[in-house]
Amino acid sequence: MSPNDSRIDARDWSLLAVLSVLWGGSFFFNGAALRELPPLTLVLLRVGLGAAILLPLLRAQKIPFPTDVAGWKKFFAIGLLNNVIPFSLIVIGQTFIPSGLASILNATTPLFTVLVMAAAGEERLQVRRVAGVALGLAGVIILKGWGVESRTGQGVGILLCLAGAFSYGLAALAARRLLKDSPPLGTATFQLMASTLMMAIVAGVMEQPWTLPMPGMATWLAVIGLAALSTALAYIVFFQIVRRSGATNVMLVTLLIPVTAILLGWLVLGEAISRREIAGALVIGSALLVIDGRVLSLLLRRTA
Repeated sequence: MSPNDSRIDARDWSLLAVLSVLWGGSFFFNGAALRELPPLTLVLLRVGLGAAILLPLLRAQKIPFPTDVAGWKKFFAIGLLNNVIPFSLIVIGQTFIPSGLASILNATTPLFTVLVMAAAGEERLQVRRVAGVALGLAGVIILKGWGVESRTGQGVGILLCLAGAFSYGLAALAARRLLKDSPPLGTATFQLMASTLMMAIVAGVMEQPWTLPMPGMATWLAVIGLAALSTALAYIVFFQIVRRSGATNVMLVTLLIPVTAILLGWLVLGEAISRREIAGALVIGSALLVIDGRVLSLLLRRTA
């Protein structure tokens, strides 16, 4: 399927569901690790360990490294917009607001992506897609609920998470223009390597990680889960979808993340699912059908 096709096939819907599970876990892992680690140090560990996990796979696949500055430049650009800026903003935002609210704000990513792509002239601003994304965001709010307790600095946390979502939209544009022929494993590894170098400088200046006390085992398990599942594996899946269905479509994963989180809680932890959550999930499902367009086109043809 062409990356410029606005529709998604069955395989990529399945990959989006897998990615929603992997990325949905990042909010839990962040919340657990932030109890003992400052935010920028956590981001450094996330991208650094993620790169270290992928390097042996890269060697096994015999994927060559970029050999010059021009070759690395695109991965530093993607790493900055897709890792360094949004990871840092969202994880700092989570020090002000609950993880549930952060996941709702993260679900604005497809809306920002549609607007960024249209402003850059990469895609037409289709009414169907904008309406579908807006409907999906409404479904997320219904599903998760907007009522959260007031906290000091909550407004700052909300703005930081929204800025992180906007950065993901810019990353989608950069991926569309820069990563047309790059293999998913190579892209994932090289962007994480570039992000590690940038975060080492930022965290080193701002937080001096070498001066921090050693965190406990629970924190290390959260960091490993964040790096291995929500970063290394997630980005292989992410860039596979980008290559097959396009950068705008892959950002729809943020609408699925709250749904998969609730389903996992039901399947694994035996948590009850409320009527509000069912209603929100149905609204999100309807939104994804609107965005995909095929069912809507079929209905219009039958009524014509």
